[in-house]
Amino acid sequence: MLTSKRILMCSALSAASTAAVAQTSVTLYGVIDTGIEYVSHANAAGDHVLRMPGVTGELPSRWGVRGSEDLGSGYSAVFTLESGFNVRAGDSGQGGRLFGRQAFVGIKGPQGTVAFGRQYTMTYLALAGADLIGPDIYGLGSLDAYVPNARADNSVTYINTLHNLTLGAGYSFGRDAAGTGNSPGAGTCAGSQPGVATACRDWSVMAKYDASSFGIAASYEEQRGGPNAAANFFDGVAPTVLTNSSDKDARAHVSAYAKFGDAKISAGWLNRRVDTQSAAVADVRSNLFFIGASYLATPALLVDGEVYRIINKDHDTRAAMGTLRGTYFLSKRTALYAQGSYLANSAKARYSVSGGGGGTTPAPGAGQAGIMLGMRHMF
Repeated sequence: MLTSKRILMCSALSAASTAAVAQTSVTLYGVIDTGIEYVSHANAAGDHVLRMPGVTGELPSRWGVRGSEDLGSGYSAVFTLESGFNVRAGDSGQGGRLFGRQAFVGIKGPQGTVAFGRQYTMTYLALAGADLIGPDIYGLGSLDAYVPNARADNSVTYINTLHNLTLGAGYSFGRDAAGTGNSPGAGTCAGSQPGVATACRDWSVMAKYDASSFGIAASYEEQRGGPNAAANFFDGVAPTVLTNSSDKDARAHVSAYAKFGDAKISAGWLNRRVDTQSAAVADVRSNLFFIGASYLATPALLVDGEVYRIINKDHDTRAAMGTLRGTYFLSKRTALYAQGSYLANSAKARYSVSGGGGGTTPAPGAGQAGIMLGMRHMF
C-alpha cells in the first residue's frame, strides 16, 4: 500500500514538473556574418581599401536569449537579451554594451504586449516589411545610419496586432543611459534629469497592415535634445548640435510592398526634420526615397536589390545609390552571398557607400563602389 502511494506521488510530481517545463521556453539564437569587402575612393586622396568590415555584412552578427512563461488566461511573461558583436575582432558592438541590441522584459496578452528596457523604436519595426535589403552593409544605413540602429534605452513599448493591423508606440525616458552613443553620430544623451522633463526623450508610433500579398506602413519618431546630443546627416557636414531639450530630430516614414509569387517589390519615403531653438544653429531637412525588388530564382538562390536617393537642400548635398545582392543557401541556416553597390555624390556631398564600420569617407563629390563576398550562419 505504501509503495503504491509512493508511486502515485512520484507520478504526480513528475506530471507537475513536465507541465511546468511545457509552460516555459527559453531559446538561444544568433547570426554570424562576415566577409571581404572592397571600397573605392575610400579617403580624400581617392585610395581604395580591401578589408574585413568591422560591423556587418548581410545581417548584423549577434547572439541572444529569448524566453516566455505561460501565466494563464492568455497571458505570458516574455524577455529578450541580445548582444551584437564584431566577427573580425570578437568585440562587443553598440559601444561595448553586453546586450546592446535588445534587453527587455514584458507581458504579452490578448490586448497586446507591453515591454520595458532597451528596445527597437517604431521606425525600425515599421520599415522591416518594405526595406528588402534591410540592415545590409550597402543599405539604408549608408545614407542614414540611424535606421538600422533605431533603439532607445529606458523605453516602454506597446505593440498589438489585430488580424492584419499592427499598432505600436514607444516612449524613452532617456535614450542613451549607458553614455556610449546610442546610434552613430547622435552624440550621447542620458536624460532623466531633474527639472528637465523632456531632455533626451524619444517617442515613436507606427501603424502597419500586412496582408498575404501586400503591406503598407507608416511611422513617426521624435528625439529631443539634451547634454552632448547631436544630429548627424552622414553627408560630410559637421553634426548639428542639439543641446536644448526643446530641440527636435524627427523622422516620418511611409512605405509599401507587394508580392507576386516568388517576387516582391517595395517603395518608401523617409523624411527627416531637425529643428533647433538657437538662432545660430540652422534647421535641416532631408528626404530619402527607396525602391526595392527581390526574386527567389530557385529554392537555393535569392536575388534582391534596392535603389536610393537622398536630398538635403539645406546642406546642398545629394546622393544616389544602387545595390544588387545574390544569396545562395547552402542549407536553412548557412548561406553565401555576393553584393555590389555604387554611390554617386553631388559636388559637396561625402556620403559613403559602406555602412560597415566607417573609415571610408570619400572626397567631396567622389563616387564610390563597394563589393563584398561573405558568409553567414544562423543558429
